[in-house]
Amino acid sequence: MAEPTAFLFPGQGAQAVGMGAAAYASSPAARAVFDEADDVLGMPLSRIVLEGPAEELVRSHNAQPAILTVSIALLRAMEERFGDAAPQATFAAGHSLGEYTALVAAGAIDFATALRLVRRRGELMQAACDATPSGMAALLGLRLEPAREACEGTGAQVANVNSAEQIVIGGPSAALERAVERAKDAGARRAIPLEVAGAFHTEVMRPAQDGMDEALAEVDFAPPRIPVVANMTGTPMSTVDEVRHELSQQLCGCVYWAQSIEYMAEAGAVRFVELGPGGVLTGLVRRIAGSAEAVAVTDLDALSALT
Repeated sequence: MAEPTAFLFPGQGAQAVGMGAAAYASSPAARAVFDEADDVLGMPLSRIVLEGPAEELVRSHNAQPAILTVSIALLRAMEERFGDAAPQATFAAGHSLGEYTALVAAGAIDFATALRLVRRRGELMQAACDATPSGMAALLGLRLEPAREACEGTGAQVANVNSAEQIVIGGPSAALERAVERAKDAGARRAIPLEVAGAFHTEVMRPAQDGMDEALAEVDFAPPRIPVVANMTGTPMSTVDEVRHELSQQLCGCVYWAQSIEYMAEAGAVRFVELGPGGVLTGLVRRIAGSAEAVAVTDLDALSALT
């Protein structure tokens, strides 16, 4: 019997020029995913991913469909290589943008529709960032409640709970600066500014959420075939209404990633397979669920670790 396995999918920030190049060159299944992305979006996304320039790739409306495409390409390359022996997911989860990828993997939405949604999501998020200068910072060595307390009254918010002692906060620039100072006073070991366009998963994104609600209302979702653990609750989504609500609310809501990994580990997952660029989520799994096997499939060579 196969080991209970969770598939994980990364979010924005994992992008790098050349990601997925080996899969594109060597896997017909992966190449077909890239080609479909170009056709659906009516633009040379593959060229931007494989060749850059980085200034183009990093823009939210390109980065989000690019990461989705590379993650699904690696998933299809894995299925192509192993056939019926390919690892099967017991659970799926994705960090922020990666939640869309997880829903594609779980059959709740098709790849083409997900591409259009995340392209629109990136446009709306960038517009919200342009409207309100804002940022994010990773607090190291400070737990969730003290981080929340540091944000109280400043206008900043907790945006990501990546592990017990890696909490990301965000907000309008002046608000974030105040919250960071309070976090340091409360004992944060470091506060690392993140290279992002603005404060994702905070109220800064409220205009983007309004726009996404319109886009999501036009999509016919299906119930996920496997449990997809939601960012905002750390528990599985099983109905179409839950999926639509999650994708709407997560733009302004906190990503409870540590709680999501804990849920899957406690529910029996003993192996976590990250499919996509970067490998950041694999490192977080090792901190959160240290006894579990964690494998980062960032390219075709990494598939050998799954045998």
